[in-house]
Amino acid sequence: MSGKGWLSGFKTDYERIFVEEWSHYVGAILLVLVIIGLMINGLFWGVFGGVKYWGDQINNLIGLGPLLGIAPEQDGLFIHRMSLMNIMLVLGSFTAALLSRQFNPNRPPKLEYVWAAMGGSFMGIGSALAGGCTTGGFFNPVLHSSPAGWAMWAGLLAGAVIGLKLLLWTLENVEWGMVAPPPLKIPAGVKNAYPLIGLAVAVGILFWSAQWFLSGDKLLLSRAVIIPAGFAIGFIMHRSRLCFARAFREPFMTAEGDMTKAVILALAIGIPIASLLFQKKVIDPYVAIPATFWLGSLIGGLIFGVGMIFAGGCASGSLWRMGEGHAKLWVTIFFFSWVGSIASAVFYKLKITAEDLTNVEDFKITGIGYQAYFPEITGGWGWSLLVSGVLLLLWYAWVRYNESTEKFTVL
Repeated sequence: MSGKGWLSGFKTDYERIFVEEWSHYVGAILLVLVIIGLMINGLFWGVFGGVKYWGDQINNLIGLGPLLGIAPEQDGLFIHRMSLMNIMLVLGSFTAALLSRQFNPNRPPKLEYVWAAMGGSFMGIGSALAGGCTTGGFFNPVLHSSPAGWAMWAGLLAGAVIGLKLLLWTLENVEWGMVAPPPLKIPAGVKNAYPLIGLAVAVGILFWSAQWFLSGDKLLLSRAVIIPAGFAIGFIMHRSRLCFARAFREPFMTAEGDMTKAVILALAIGIPIASLLFQKKVIDPYVAIPATFWLGSLIGGLIFGVGMIFAGGCASGSLWRMGEGHAKLWVTIFFFSWVGSIASAVFYKLKITAEDLTNVEDFKITGIGYQAYFPEITGGWGWSLLVSGVLLLLWYAWVRYNESTEKFTVL
């Protein structure tokens, strides 16, 4: 083979892996494998805990912390487990966007900044009630065989419908701030350098993780696992465009169900594998089960669902789009973190929720629910897996029916 032919083949493979969009289903499978890898190491994927940590830092910085009863965090930005995971998710997406030459700072119309602030605020309140976002309040609890996840699922569906109807009304009745500013012009030379910059970031991340892994420090060693895992999650979500908000929104908006079916596939693969890890006591299932079943999960899901429609993404979806360069999602995450911190503190003061809604024996029962676990409710794993399987099958059947009939679209 000639040198030119070899280079052409290399370019084709590069385009296929790093430029062309991956299948949602491939992304879902890879995502659940990374999550299982975290669970094997006694960890779990979460987003709101890190976002709330950022909000706590903001509130302490501006003097609201003492008033709200928010104690100063001992862990730094890169040591706090959830904060580090979120930062790595953004960096993973940023690297994927560079390698695909899709990084593009995007400035939306003025009205969308208002939507971002409102949507992020609703997401913060909803997460505070549900004990997590679409990741920690829905996906993880379902994966951990908790009905709390399914209660939030119902709330998210209702919130998506309400949010879409409100968004449609806004589009029909509000004219202010609908014109987008001209796109930023990025020099061709900079764009051509994107892949090299992305490669440098990826190498730097690997070096950072290796340093912590070999440090001999027990805390840094545990964080060394999070660095590549969070990075991989962000990379996978960007390449496959995985977004939980789309999984709940699209069936009602366009009747398209591929994203929803990808999430269903991830759960169908992950639930039985996770159940084996719980039975072998590799990880405590309660670490990712919020004490919010059923009221907190349902109401929190509804509020979060409305918010994610206006924000244009869920929590993890907003983070990976931040890495892609969307200014609107930076505003979303700011208000999500700030209001989420305030709401969490206020709900705790009112004794509605626990300070930490997961894995807290003293607060297994709160004002809005408790830590519900299917194997305890049903009396064993057989019935638990059957219930989860039936619920996934019913969700799939509804999505497939809607794809064919468009009966549940609201736009």
